[in-house]
Amino acid sequence: MILHSLVVEQAVDIDERAEFVKELVLARGVMPIAMVRKRRIAARAGGLGRVPPEELAAETLAPVLLIHGYGQNRYAFHLPLRSMANYLAHAGFDVFNVDLRGRGRSGHLGARRPRSVLEFIQEDVPAALDEIRTLSAGRPVFLVGHSLGGVVSYCAAADQGPRVAGVVSLGSPYHFTLGSRWLAGLTSAFLALDQRVPLPNLPVPARAYGKFVRTARRVVESPLYPLPFRGFHRGAIEPEVLEQHMSLAMDRGSIATMRAMFSWAQEIRDRKAGDDGLFGYAKRFESLELPLLVIAGLYDDLAPPASVRPAHDLSSSSDRTYRELPFGHVDLLIGREAPKLTWPLLETWLKKRLRQSAARARSSA
Repeated sequence: MILHSLVVEQAVDIDERAEFVKELVLARGVMPIAMVRKRRIAARAGGLGRVPPEELAAETLAPVLLIHGYGQNRYAFHLPLRSMANYLAHAGFDVFNVDLRGRGRSGHLGARRPRSVLEFIQEDVPAALDEIRTLSAGRPVFLVGHSLGGVVSYCAAADQGPRVAGVVSLGSPYHFTLGSRWLAGLTSAFLALDQRVPLPNLPVPARAYGKFVRTARRVVESPLYPLPFRGFHRGAIEPEVLEQHMSLAMDRGSIATMRAMFSWAQEIRDRKAGDDGLFGYAKRFESLELPLLVIAGLYDDLAPPASVRPAHDLSSSSDRTYRELPFGHVDLLIGREAPKLTWPLLETWLKKRLRQSAARARSSA
């Protein structure tokens, strides 16, 4: 359901702007799930009188669903100064940028924080796909997920079959904590504490970390910063863009989601023959014959390449691609070089799959 629509002029990157039809979309599932839809306009709005905004939208190539990571919201893909969502819309895609339950507009509309990662996979994404199917003439959707959003995309693709055209993950761990002894240690400490004193499903205030980074940016970006987790590569994001990300995209997580991720990591570490990881989805995901693009950040301290690459290596898809780019975790999306490296790579990959799909349709006609 479209709640409202308007024509906006917004930044693609700092010095590049474009006009879009922007719609606030509500997916009505178990929980109200909000999305912001963007399409480029077919003609300038000026002089077009009272034409409804939705009638100004250009034809699109394919729908794309952007799925944010843990403790974040849709602004991970869209900042006032730098927006991957706007880049993809400007490139001709029908872009849906979702707030998972408990985050952003979905939280404001009453969608409570999750009790498990499975709620994202089995309820939020299917509700979003139902709504996109209605609005986008039933076309298959490309899932593009960052961090935990990529993991959710892997699992949802296994459930949703032909409704998914392909999956792209950016900085998404498949073997969580692999390649980081600090994360492995944090996992053990959290689970040991949780076993002794079961933690209630309290919110995890990612916004507090965002406020800390904004206040102490020079310290956080210093080579003397003592913590092993920064979440971005030092110096990779302009101060004003980093400020926007930390104030807008940082939202809140939940203890339940954190417990699920750490338990998943422990299961991988102690894995026995025949066990099925990835929240029970590993074997089904790995058997999918679906286009797959896996992107890792060389300097990612939250999802090191060693934890990301297994999604590619264990997949049996005949169309799978793995790339490593010189980024940390969030700068994969909004770093100063992301518009030159990450975004064009994603655009090229998507358009090539659409051409291949069209060629197969012609040959079978």
